[in-house]
Amino acid sequence: MDIVFKCPNCRQELEVDSGAAGQLLSCPTCAKNITVPTPDATNLKVGLASHTSAAAKEEKHFSVPVTAGPSVPLIKKSAPPLEVAAKDTGNRQVRIKTIRHTDCKEVGHDNFDKVVSEALAKIGEADLISVNTINYSYLELGTQKQLTDFGVLIVYRG
Repeated sequence: MDIVFKCPNCRQELEVDSGAAGQLLSCPTCAKNITVPTPDATNLKVGLASHTSAAAKEEKHFSVPVTAGPSVPLIKKSAPPLEVAAKDTGNRQVRIKTIRHTDCKEVGHDNFDKVVSEALAKIGEADLISVNTINYSYLELGTQKQLTDFGVLIVYRG
């Protein structure tokens, strides 16, 4: 059986084994010393038989990080996709999009022109700054040969 009670200092709800009644312990949240109350009908928690195992009585110490200032996001948002950027007129930054010829090939079909045309249509002529051709080389995994190919670098405001 466990005793459930709140720390009188920080109001953190705590749960201890009933054998700890009357003992002095440190609150894991505020680190103040508190005395475990004696068990009664209001603070006694009756557990299931599975809670009496040795694993259930394992003592765990957790701490909650506390910061003095405002929280800082750990994950930064990615840039919006072209469709969203084209509709947003408030934040129009210069952006680039690279389209490689090898990424547009399918079995028996070369869709490079179609992919570039669709990208340019999404950007729109008013936001287009420049379209530049690029040459690049890459290692083909199947043959282990160094190959050269081409693509386009699109600079736009979005």
